[in-house]
Amino acid sequence: MLQDLTFGKLENEFHHKSPCAEDILICMEGDRAMICRHADDTLELPTVGQVNTALWEHWDEEPYRYLFRMQERDYYLWMGEPETCEGFGYENARALRQLQSKDVCFAVMTARHLYNWYRSNRFCGRCGTRTAHDTKERMLLCPHCGNMIYPKISPAVIVAITDGDRLLLSKYAGRSYTRYALIAGYTEIGETIEQTVEREVMEEVGLRVKNLRYYKSQPWGVDGNVLMGFFCDLDGDDTVHLDETELALAEWHQRDALPAHDDGISLTREMIRIFGEGKEPK
Repeated sequence: MLQDLTFGKLENEFHHKSPCAEDILICMEGDRAMICRHADDTLELPTVGQVNTALWEHWDEEPYRYLFRMQERDYYLWMGEPETCEGFGYENARALRQLQSKDVCFAVMTARHLYNWYRSNRFCGRCGTRTAHDTKERMLLCPHCGNMIYPKISPAVIVAITDGDRLLLSKYAGRSYTRYALIAGYTEIGETIEQTVEREVMEEVGLRVKNLRYYKSQPWGVDGNVLMGFFCDLDGDDTVHLDETELALAEWHQRDALPAHDDGISLTREMIRIFGEGKEPK
């Protein structure tokens, strides 16, 4: 999956420190990130020195936010207005996952998650005072009322509904993503993850399920989520009652004739592959 980095674990501990010219700088413009795409579709991110040498020589702490460390290099987020750099251009962050350089894609998606959080919490939601960056942890602090604001991570589920050698596949309604997917949805207030699975399945396809088995999770920074994958068995009638506001279709497919395959990126596609190979948790 996307977070299965070739060199190991992302070092996401927070540090309050200044960047060097050789550190990686991720610049966002809405949903787009500044990237150099090479002829072979591999991706490259700019360094602090490449983006704006003048800013580096007269460094001001405010335009930069430390993100994380990957492959012995520190990554920073540019907090000012969109920058330009020769040989680089802005591309939609979602589209990058279909290209090579999964490590770069994961870095951009994680940075985008934090970029949106910083952008949405420049002022305290309690008293309206401008927030300040904490120097000890990844937190925004209101200097007036003391409100502490931490990154928002939304829990969500991915559900593979099985019936013997059949798997229920769906397609979203009204979205640009038109490939096959599994049932998915966000956890509501006061709800367990298991209840989320049961509710989302009932709401979207009108089915009851049993024997819920947790598979694994995936951080999905492009939407600010952490996805939790479950396999479960059909409980009773297999007639689909489609919620057409959410789904364009939902249909049963045999294990040996699945129309979707693992893309090496998403939890959804890995779960489909696991079922196709008969390796789903029992």
